[in-house]
Amino acid sequence: MDVRLHEVGRFGSETEATPKEHFTDLKRVKSIVDYVVNRQNLDGGYTFCQGTESNAQDTYYGLAILDLLKVPFPNVERTIKWLYNFVPDSHYSHYYVAKALKICGEKPHRSLKDFLLRRSKAEFGTVDVYVEVASEFQFISMITELAGIVGVEIDHEKSTSCLLSYQNRDGGFGAHRHSNLNSTYHAVSSLFNLGYSVKSLKETIEYIRSCEKPSGGFTVVPRSYTPYMEHTYYGISTLELLGEHAKYPEKTAEWVLRCQNPNGGFARADMGISTFENTFYALNTLRVIRRQ
Repeated sequence: MDVRLHEVGRFGSETEATPKEHFTDLKRVKSIVDYVVNRQNLDGGYTFCQGTESNAQDTYYGLAILDLLKVPFPNVERTIKWLYNFVPDSHYSHYYVAKALKICGEKPHRSLKDFLLRRSKAEFGTVDVYVEVASEFQFISMITELAGIVGVEIDHEKSTSCLLSYQNRDGGFGAHRHSNLNSTYHAVSSLFNLGYSVKSLKETIEYIRSCEKPSGGFTVVPRSYTPYMEHTYYGISTLELLGEHAKYPEKTAEWVLRCQNPNGGFARADMGISTFENTFYALNTLRVIRRQ
């Protein structure tokens, strides 16, 4: 496949790169592209684990990775057909199918609007503290983004008030007055989707910074030792939403690059298996750092 690596100009050039720009190296980029396209199935969908069935999450992340690298999608007609034939059965699958179709320049799945209307009437705008609260904030983040895609009206005031009630004294978000980076990211992204002025959350900035490691990466809570890819992505992304930059961008870029495996994909840490999700998180983190 011709991946048109000469078009990676969005990220940089073929010249010697700084730690913040090492993923512009064409060999590195080609290894990432090969990792993704070699895991596309004959039906057009993707799976991070070769030999298994296509799934909505990996199909979205596979397309999103190629889109970040400005690489054309292989067999895109098959992919679009697979996405339209896929039957979403949860807000997760609706989210990944809708996002994948959007990247392909296509309209959302025909069932998405009805699904959102049913869910918004039934439960949107509340957080059940008896379940893992990070997943509930993630639900709200996904639903608010999907609502914007298909033009479904939601109760912004009620939803915003609910989310802000979970902001704690340390500036982070979480149930039972215990903040963590997962909950904080999903709460801030939800508020952003709802049109709230998230840059006013000054105490949240300090909480995010308390999770940033001078040696690179972010941890799920302050004073934790080990950074992981999803927490680093959450930290960098939340700071970007808040109009702030990372304190240690070079070290974080170096840490992210250490998580790349020989197959081209990125793992959750510097030891582990590659996944499309972690590869997407890694590239987005490097993209944000490079813009700083």
